[in-house]
Amino acid sequence: MDAAAGIRRGVPPGAEERVAELYWDAFGRKLGAALGPAGRGRAFIARHLHHDRGVVALAPGGSDVVGVAGYRLGGRGLTGGGVRDVLAGYGLLRGLPRLAVLALLERTPGPRELVMDGIAVHPDHRGTGIGGLLLTEIAAVAAAHGCARVRLDVVDVNPRARALYERHGFTAVRTERTPFLRGLMGFGAVTTMHRTVPAGPHGGEDRRR
Repeated sequence: MDAAAGIRRGVPPGAEERVAELYWDAFGRKLGAALGPAGRGRAFIARHLHHDRGVVALAPGGSDVVGVAGYRLGGRGLTGGGVRDVLAGYGLLRGLPRLAVLALLERTPGPRELVMDGIAVHPDHRGTGIGGLLLTEIAAVAAAHGCARVRLDVVDVNPRARALYERHGFTAVRTERTPFLRGLMGFGAVTTMHRTVPAGPHGGEDRRR
């Protein structure tokens, strides 16, 4: 485990492009139909980030972001940008079909629920324990906001991510077959997973590891 990595709540100022790069590396196939091409998509994500809806991992001894986990709470997620932003960035004719694709990806939290908005770790730091640290901090964020559970979706072509979630207390509750999305986004099924969040007295403070 990369024990020296620091975990911080909130995306640091100036790290927007780095976070967008990590997100696109992890989810570019899924996001490409809505926000592609890659350069334009990364710029859109960086420009519309909600800094307070993410947890980041910083490289040992520095400030470089090597991992990020986003979440949706209170009507906002890490990756922002509304209808007007999409239309302004891509134009009316190209923007409208992109909005339809984004609607397919939208996930709204239920009562006392935090929805994860994706987790991404730089390739050079995968397998070092950073993903687990980010998930632990997301659970602490959920507890600090009085949430009873964390919810996430994992696609069928990412068994490594699902194994990580299962190791950290997530259980599958349902699987939705989406063969119509295989050609467009590269996956044919989405599994929803839940993790119960026990209430804790110290969940609200910024933690660094």
